[in-house]
Amino acid sequence: MEPMLYGPLVQMAEPLVKWAIEVTRLEDLPRILRRAAKIALAPPTGPVFISLPGDILNAEAKLDLGKPSRIQYNISPDKKTLEDIKNRILQANNPVIISGHEIAQTDSFSEITKFSEIIGAPVYQQTVPHGSHYPSEHKTYVGTMPRSQSEVKKILENYDLLICVGSDVLRMSVWSSTEPLPKNMSIIHIGIRDWELAKNYHTEQAILGNVKTTLLNLNKTIANNLNKKYKNNANRRIKEIEKFNWSKNKKNLTSKTLKDKDIIPITPNWLMMTLAENISNNNIVVEEALVSSRSLLNFLPFKNSKDFYGLASGGIGWAVSGCIGVSLANNNKTIVAIIGDGSSMYAIQSIWTAAHYNLPIIYVIANNQSYRIIKERLEGFHNNTNFVGMDFNKPKIDFVKLGNSMGVESMQVSEPTELKSLFKKAFKYKKPYLIEVMVDKGY
Repeated sequence: MEPMLYGPLVQMAEPLVKWAIEVTRLEDLPRILRRAAKIALAPPTGPVFISLPGDILNAEAKLDLGKPSRIQYNISPDKKTLEDIKNRILQANNPVIISGHEIAQTDSFSEITKFSEIIGAPVYQQTVPHGSHYPSEHKTYVGTMPRSQSEVKKILENYDLLICVGSDVLRMSVWSSTEPLPKNMSIIHIGIRDWELAKNYHTEQAILGNVKTTLLNLNKTIANNLNKKYKNNANRRIKEIEKFNWSKNKKNLTSKTLKDKDIIPITPNWLMMTLAENISNNNIVVEEALVSSRSLLNFLPFKNSKDFYGLASGGIGWAVSGCIGVSLANNNKTIVAIIGDGSSMYAIQSIWTAAHYNLPIIYVIANNQSYRIIKERLEGFHNNTNFVGMDFNKPKIDFVKLGNSMGVESMQVSEPTELKSLFKKAFKYKKPYLIEVMVDKGY
């Protein structure tokens, strides 16, 4: 008997998961669990919802779970397709690359950097940076592609070929009458998620394939067919990229931010710069501070494909709990969770779980005493500054007392010069620790 794939609870879950299954008989459970694991771990990976009725939850039986099945997806385009991609890239005078989440999933830093060097193209991280999608300090990396349509269009007008590797294609934040993709811009899109390929824009070459394997083969195909003129042009483009790459921009921003050292309340830039300076290879960053963390990725370099996790879908409030999962999966690392005060209040009780399991998580709560992101949207979209219910001041939220009440050592800081020593102390702590940073309200 096939398990049911319907029901109110299952239907509610379906928009959020890869598959939803309701088990109707106890004897179906082993194969359903095997199927769920297979689906969850198959590209692009994701949660599977299994609904177990009360009678099955209460039942007892000896169940043979059997052996797991895993789908191998190490697929690559055939030789002709690789030749077609190569020929199109070599026709371009000024290509640009967007690197996406599939690069992190497949641990393909080496392959994507080699690709950018061979063709002499700058690399942007996809517009929603929910992972480490490219090594920041590499000479061809220029930063995260913005989510403003007009800004994106201004950037892309400098190029004649857009190559998207394992990424979303120009996922924007809000609607705009401006189309971000310049007219006549050609797209090559490589990835394992077939529904993302050519989803919103005409794509000249939509290539289904594992990005790691595809890049390995594509790099060989291109490198073996380069003439001296193309190599010289690629090297010239890379020299130009180095004038405005991530490292250059970080240096300029750091110089400007040093002027914030005596400003009270603490500026978000000062907080992010100081935090980034103290993060080491022993840390993984989980970020959901929205407004306060806007400059974080301009200071914090990605060193490997698993050292950063950010907001993927737009659903606010995940990070207070999400960093617990990251910690459990990386028990040799100290997690640094950077979260806004508004976002943290969606699931603040989760810090009790961190204390209960004695997890090495440093919660950095950027407290601007408001839902500043909502204020900005209200003003920007409606020219309205009547902020009803968007301030946390009557009464003020005391995160130190909240943290202490749930067993997490906590303290507040409002002096910018105190941040460095506090971070050094906290990062050595092997238990949950909460730092409430009083930052500029912005209004």
